[in-house]
Amino acid sequence: MSSLVVLGAQWGDEGKGKMTDYLAKGADVIVRYQGGNNAGHTVVIGENEYKLHLIPSGILYSGKINIIGNGVVIDPKALIDEINYLKELKVEINNKKLFISDRAHVIMPYHRLMDALKEKWRGNKSIGTTGRGIGPCYTDKMERSGIRVCDLINDKVFKQRLKESLDLKNEIITKVFGGDALSFDEIYEEYSKYADFVRPFVVDTSVKIFNEMKDNKKVLFEGAQGTLLDIDYGTYPYVTSSNTIAGGVPSGAGIGPNKVTNIVGIAKAYTTRVGEGPFPTELLDDKGEWIRTKGKEYGVTTGRSRRCGWLDLVILKSSARISGLTSFAVTKIDTLAGLDKIKVCTAYMLDGNKIDYFPASLEDLSRCVPVYEEFEGWDESIENALSYDKIPENAKTYIKKIEEYTETNVSIVSVGPKRSQTIKINKL
Repeated sequence: MSSLVVLGAQWGDEGKGKMTDYLAKGADVIVRYQGGNNAGHTVVIGENEYKLHLIPSGILYSGKINIIGNGVVIDPKALIDEINYLKELKVEINNKKLFISDRAHVIMPYHRLMDALKEKWRGNKSIGTTGRGIGPCYTDKMERSGIRVCDLINDKVFKQRLKESLDLKNEIITKVFGGDALSFDEIYEEYSKYADFVRPFVVDTSVKIFNEMKDNKKVLFEGAQGTLLDIDYGTYPYVTSSNTIAGGVPSGAGIGPNKVTNIVGIAKAYTTRVGEGPFPTELLDDKGEWIRTKGKEYGVTTGRSRRCGWLDLVILKSSARISGLTSFAVTKIDTLAGLDKIKVCTAYMLDGNKIDYFPASLEDLSRCVPVYEEFEGWDESIENALSYDKIPENAKTYIKKIEEYTETNVSIVSVGPKRSQTIKINKL
């Protein structure tokens, strides 16, 4: 048995979709362990592009088992829409290929509504959520008032849980936020149809994963978002509502921590983020716009433009420590091709002191001034490299700096969006 965790080492949008798709080729089982349809992965195969939100990237292969774990929150409408979208693209999906945890929590209409109402209530202090209801659903999960998939597919239980939840939520929606109450009958009718659709896919996925591992199957655990959006270790409160780090795998998939063997952190060759909060290496000039345009830095899920900046090695060093990364996969190094000089942040100056860690306090982080090291750039030939020896020397120097600073090997370099533009340079 071997397992591999693939997670984002920055603020998300690092190219996890492509890397998961690439690594899924050598796996038998692909498991999504956290997040919801607020995440988006883009996979390019030949001339075809696939946009995934809830379904693991392994769905694009035949003969692979794909699992949505208990740590994921599921909007059933979004899930069904995604299944239908993939079927239109001739992707095979059935209940032998896709499995959904009976313990996963369900996103309800009141979660999406309360998400939007609370963001509006925050005013200029908004977090910048996607409005998909992710946070309110996780809130109900922790408050022990959520509706799980096993509840959804049991009509009697679902009707009771929905009534209890909606009675309270309508009080909050109308009396706290001044919104309009939601209809029990409409939600019940809509979600009963969703229950019929998803029922054939529902199993105890913890047991399923355990048995596959017992049979020496290779399992890949796929994360959403990135380390700096982790509920504990991210730029709180500008974070997601789950544990995106490797520590989220055991609880989000239902396995023991001793089952995790290799952990690959996906790191973009520069830094991006969506939403509010401090961003030490952000470029607010023409260079930042150049990177955004060339890298097509717009959200898969929301379409929002991403904030862009130089590579921050302080972030990568923190990610390696927190998740126990065994290697990095560096993506979009081709985006930087054409720049004469490229900067890398190697420390922060905080109130006159040099630090090499990512502070918890946003007030401290907002005062951090990046310390840069400058590198010579490389040309566009990098996107045609089919092996590591074909990569420009200056780009190799850049990669070596990442390894030396983080004390973590770079196992893979991506020089473009296609599967073929992926170079394995070290053991995972």
